[in-house]
Amino acid sequence: MLNIVDTKIEFYENKNVLIAGGTGTIGIQLTRKLIKLGANITVVSLDSPIRAIKLFGDQVRYIQADLTDKDNCLEVTTGQEIVFNLLCNKGATNIGAKKAAECFIPMILYQLHLMDAAYRNNVERFLFVSSIGAYPNIEIRKEEDLWEGFPKQTDCYAGIAKRIGELQGSAYSLLYDWDAVRIVRPANVYGAYDNFNIKTGQVIPALITRMVNGENPVNVWGFSTARDFIYSEDAADGMLLALEKLPPCTPVNLGSGIGYTIQNIAKIIASYIEPIPELIWQKDTDNIVGDAIRILDTTKAKNLLGFEIKTPIKVGIKYTIDWYKSFLKE
Repeated sequence: MLNIVDTKIEFYENKNVLIAGGTGTIGIQLTRKLIKLGANITVVSLDSPIRAIKLFGDQVRYIQADLTDKDNCLEVTTGQEIVFNLLCNKGATNIGAKKAAECFIPMILYQLHLMDAAYRNNVERFLFVSSIGAYPNIEIRKEEDLWEGFPKQTDCYAGIAKRIGELQGSAYSLLYDWDAVRIVRPANVYGAYDNFNIKTGQVIPALITRMVNGENPVNVWGFSTARDFIYSEDAADGMLLALEKLPPCTPVNLGSGIGYTIQNIAKIIASYIEPIPELIWQKDTDNIVGDAIRILDTTKAKNLLGFEIKTPIKVGIKYTIDWYKSFLKE
C-alpha cells in the first residue's frame, strides 16, 4: 500500500479539519498524518491543553470540551469542512457490561450531538468510527452481517451505541439529503499511547505492561480465543482513505483479516522481554474472554479503498513495547 502522505494531498490540503478524540491512540496518529498533509486542524477532547501541546506543539488548534453537550458540539464544528469522530469508551472485555451506563450514555450523547452539529454547520465529510464489537457473535464478520443478531453481552451496550451512530448517518442522508457520513469498523486497535493499565486496558497493552514491569510467571486467560488486530497507524491510514474514497454510509471493515489467539499474542510479547517470562494458561470463562472468534472480512477495504495493513503483528507489538519502555523513562 502507498504511504498515505503520498496519495491525493490536495484532498486534505488547506481543509479545515476537526478531530474529536484527537489525543487518543488513533487520533494522535491521524492528527500527525493530517499535519503532513497540510490540513488546518482543530483537536477536541477532554484531555488537558498541556497534553495536547506536548503531542502537537503549535501545529493544531486545541479545544478542551465535553462533547456530550450539544452546544459545545455546535461550537467546535462551526467552520469545519471535515470532521473525524474518534471518540470512544475503550477498555478491557467486560468493562462495558460492568459499567454499562458509564459507557452507553456518554457514547450515545456525543455521537448524536456531534453528527447533528456537523449537519447543522454544513460539514462536507464526516467519518463515523464504529467497531468490530457492534457485530453479532459470528466468527468472520462481513459488513452486511451487522444486523444478523445481538452483540455479545460483554459488548452489547457499546456495540448497540455504535449501531445507532451508523443508523443516524443513514437517517440524515434519507431525511436531509446530507451525504457527508462515511463509516469504518476497525478491528482491535493497539499501539503507542494506548491504555496500558492492567485492569482496564485491552489485551495487548495490558500484557505488555505486566511483562515489561517484570511479572513472572504471567497468568493468561483467553487461550481459545482469536482476535483481529490493527496497528494504530494503519487504522489512521485506513480512515483517511475511507473519508476520501468511500460512498456515503457504506460501512467498511479495517483490520488484518487474520485471527491471532491470545496465546499467539502472549508469546510474541514475551519473546521481546528479557528474561523471557513463563506463561501459564488459565481456564477460560465466558464473562472474561467474550466472543470465541472475532475476525473481520477485509475484502471491501481492499476493493473500495486499496487498503491493506502494512504493519505485521510482530512488528506492531515490537513498536508498541519500545514506545512503552520509552514512556516509562520519561
